[in-house]
Amino acid sequence: MFCRLFLILLCFLSLLSIPVTLSGCEPAPQGSAEWYFTNALKYAQQSDYQRAIANYTDAIKVEPLLSKAYVNRAAAYISLGDYDNAIADCDKALSLNSKLPLAYVNRASADNAKGNYDQAIQDCNKAIKLDYKISLSYVNRALAYNHKGDMAKSIADCNEAIEIDPNLPDSYYHRALAYEALGKNDEALADFNKVVSLDKNNSLIQAAQQEIIKLSSPVQTTNK
Repeated sequence: MFCRLFLILLCFLSLLSIPVTLSGCEPAPQGSAEWYFTNALKYAQQSDYQRAIANYTDAIKVEPLLSKAYVNRAAAYISLGDYDNAIADCDKALSLNSKLPLAYVNRASADNAKGNYDQAIQDCNKAIKLDYKISLSYVNRALAYNHKGDMAKSIADCNEAIEIDPNLPDSYYHRALAYEALGKNDEALADFNKVVSLDKNNSLIQAAQQEIIKLSSPVQTTNK
């Protein structure tokens, strides 16, 4: 579940962070911070997170105040399960610029993975205050609320995420889990089936299919 969320987060960060260049402009000079940053994005999009991290690190060496490199390197660390380094990078990025919503979103992802749900909720709140149209802020907060047992808030956040991006399967998956916890199996089944129809990630599809089988199976009873 976490892995899928982290991968989507990484792709989202990459799309937002690609440097915008005017037509006819020269590419970044080789060895510059932007050159390393662009290489890192390419590796991240290929799921080669080790090389992505190496290139983000080189970009930071050239330009230590490049906040977006810390934000994106954090996403790569998350994809590798290195949550402590991810949080450290988000902390550094926010020390350079406290108004980076994606740094809060990233840190929330890492905190969710470490079980720091209250901290994750706080960071999602900050991200939403800065930019209320980032669907992953609501997905991360929904996940935290789910673990804290507040299914009503989890469902509300998934609804918000779906309103922003109706094609994000994670929103339906987490809402389905909340519905299932509340005993609303019909609603849960509908959302799990939606995940299967939308997603291309085998791990999430398999998880949703397992839940569909479980919810569709008749209750077994014994006479003893």
